[in-house]
Amino acid sequence: MTLIRRLIAAGVAATAVLTASPAYAAPPVIEDLGVPLQDVLLLGGVVAPGPGGKTVIWSASSGVPAHLNAVDPATGAEVARFDLPGSGGAWAVDAAPDGSVYSGTYGSSHLFRWTEKDGVKDLGNPLAGETFVWSVAAGEGGTVYGGTSPGGRLFGYDPATGVRDYGRLSPAHAYVRSVSYANGKIYAGTEAPAAVFEIDAASGAVKQLPVPPGLDPAGKWAYDVNVAAGHLYVRFGGAFPGPLHVWDLATGTWTDKVDPAHGLDVSPPDEQGRVYFVKAGELVRYDPATKAATPTGVPVTGRVANTRGIGWTELGLPDYPGKSLVGLLWRGMMFRYNPQTGAKSFVQTGIRGEPIDVTALSEGPDGRMYAGGFLNGGFAAMNAETGRPEEFHTFSQSEDMVSHDGRLYVGAYPDARVYSYDPKLPWNSTEYSPSPEPDPVPNPARLFDLAADKQIRPRAMVSAGRYLAVGTMPDLGHLGGVLAIWDPVEGRLRHSQRNVVTDQSIVSLAYRDGVVYGGTSIYSGQSATPPTQPEAKLFAWSVAEDRMLWEITPAPGKPAVPALAFDSLGRLWGIAGGEVFAVNTHLRKVVKRVALSDSKSSSGQLAFNPRDRRLYGAHAGRSVFSLDPLTGRHAVLKEGPVHQLAVHGSGDVYFAEGPKLFRYHQGR
Repeated sequence: MTLIRRLIAAGVAATAVLTASPAYAAPPVIEDLGVPLQDVLLLGGVVAPGPGGKTVIWSASSGVPAHLNAVDPATGAEVARFDLPGSGGAWAVDAAPDGSVYSGTYGSSHLFRWTEKDGVKDLGNPLAGETFVWSVAAGEGGTVYGGTSPGGRLFGYDPATGVRDYGRLSPAHAYVRSVSYANGKIYAGTEAPAAVFEIDAASGAVKQLPVPPGLDPAGKWAYDVNVAAGHLYVRFGGAFPGPLHVWDLATGTWTDKVDPAHGLDVSPPDEQGRVYFVKAGELVRYDPATKAATPTGVPVTGRVANTRGIGWTELGLPDYPGKSLVGLLWRGMMFRYNPQTGAKSFVQTGIRGEPIDVTALSEGPDGRMYAGGFLNGGFAAMNAETGRPEEFHTFSQSEDMVSHDGRLYVGAYPDARVYSYDPKLPWNSTEYSPSPEPDPVPNPARLFDLAADKQIRPRAMVSAGRYLAVGTMPDLGHLGGVLAIWDPVEGRLRHSQRNVVTDQSIVSLAYRDGVVYGGTSIYSGQSATPPTQPEAKLFAWSVAEDRMLWEITPAPGKPAVPALAFDSLGRLWGIAGGEVFAVNTHLRKVVKRVALSDSKSSSGQLAFNPRDRRLYGAHAGRSVFSLDPLTGRHAVLKEGPVHQLAVHGSGDVYFAEGPKLFRYHQGR
């Protein structure tokens, strides 16, 4: 009698044998789950003539590729949409007097020019070796000027003569963040310590303007620079509100300070020389003659209240006689204001959302999978059975996610912010997608940030017994991450220490038996900061004693240990470049090494799957692999640019290639 017949005779269902036996299990499959995150993110913009000569609001939307969009300010409808091939986005958008529109991009660091006759043309990288065009400003005719990084250089482009390299403005600066032009002079602002330069467009002579009285330039950028009606407006700080200082071009003196002011631009002047910008969450009219900032009653709320293109046009609408002020906000909302009647309105435009690269994956406390995205941000919840998105919300760029005690914790860029999300409660991000209900409970709730410690990315998070442990990367010009221990019960930081490992960021964490283990990176959270250390470390930190237990170099010569995971035997595994290694934490030494390649990449992912007791990882942005921790045998499951990976409790492995999400589903 066969085994199945004997089992049937004994009253055991044959299907139980078929289900349990690997020989009869369905083969593993890799499912393409599509794009879970898609949203609008607008960066640079300008109000200027568009196709057919009609005034439109131009703006660049981030994506792969980025797009240059034209919107009808009377209706919000899309007028035109042009690819910017090879680029991820464009902060730099301006219109020249000859009717052309320029975009300077990042990703490709190319300059693009739109004309009615030729559409968008790629003019190439204006300065070899530069990777980012931060700002462009129109000059005379069809000329444009632009600032770049990481060389801190300035260029000019004339359709008749081509590119002129003005060189590096300052040996102390790597970024020309903002550029404006008037009367033969180019004005350029830099990163911290903030500096503003005046450059003669004809001769190339460079003069640095004095720092405004009482301003400490350390830690501040000259983020926005605008010339309007004989005045130079410079907003010092960063992407969020900061002081706007006013420089009188005729007298060569700083005449006023408006604080707090939002960016990214002040409007072109009205007939009286007055400009409009956002101050303390409201559009205001500023008169440089009287130094008065008059509210308009137009609210611009949320964490990011920056205009993405602002200017004047005739709308031809009731209550909007003559010229009205129009502009775009970062998520595609358009605002309108008429100074004569006080009429105001907000309209969601037809600008299309772009797929967003996944930067964080985690199983939530409700059993769903969650994904967060790059730059545009976004927050999506996926059904664990179907793998399909069930929710999407506008949110910040996510660096990491982890479940802990019934909540999903999210680390957000910038300022190394940490949020707590309760999936049992309605979503209400008071900063990014607020609820219309009065005084709703914030969810996710912002717990703390580490901006005061000069941190920018909460790159690693782990559930550590009663606590949540967070590891961070510092901001531009700084080295040394923070290890933070948050107590959810008491609602406070129990511990926060920078430079746990000297001049190294903390980019991976694991926890076991009262000890937090951390993997480091020699790099800062911004690539322009050169490292001082030669190789990454692995450390052990006692939570109870608040002290370092030990530190080793697990992968000599490798710049980062970007992921850690314990196996079923209690060995701590890490990935570093093209190598996976196992550490006996009691002996404090590496006990196994598995070579995948000769890569020295600082990226990688690693997770243990308790269902099949295998490790799954993303190798240097090249492939997804599985590895048997007992034998070291490994196999490539899929080639591709994978940087994010997580294991669900069901045994399914989720991973992302840019904006696309995949699931490795094992037959069970």
